[in-house]
Amino acid sequence: MFFSILLLPFLGFIYSGLFGKSFGRDGSNFFSIFFVFLSFFLALFAFYEVVLSGTVVTLNLFSWTVINIFTIDLGLLFDALSCSMVLIVTGISSFVHLYSLGYMSHDPHMPRFMSYLSLFTFFMLLLVVSDNFIQFFFRLRRLRFNFLFTD
Repeated sequence: MFFSILLLPFLGFIYSGLFGKSFGRDGSNFFSIFFVFLSFFLALFAFYEVVLSGTVVTLNLFSWTVINIFTIDLGLLFDALSCSMVLIVTGISSFVHLYSLGYMSHDPHMPRFMSYLSLFTFFMLLLVVSDNFIQFFFRLRRLRFNFLFTD
């Protein structure tokens, strides 16, 4: 459940970005909004399990580097603070997705916009649930670097 909170906005990015033209404007909007709202509802369950039940969930996905006793793992941490922030990010992002339907209704590149919006939600969730400061710093530097040199 916890990993799917992050995976669903990325699936919205994939469906809207790769298959946006084949689904059409309404199909890509539906998939993008559906996956973000589903992520928000899963965040509600995660909030109940972690914050109200008092548990902490750590997902260790793999190790980046191991040098003698120094190990950097790629992991996700769901504690009270990060689950609260996941709930805020997915809630606001779902409402931004809904608002964008009306605001961008005249734009011919709506599937691309919804795709980028879902990708932004995915990266925000990754920043919120980073397991360590090195992973957090790497993602911030990478995001800043990518946005400086794009067209």
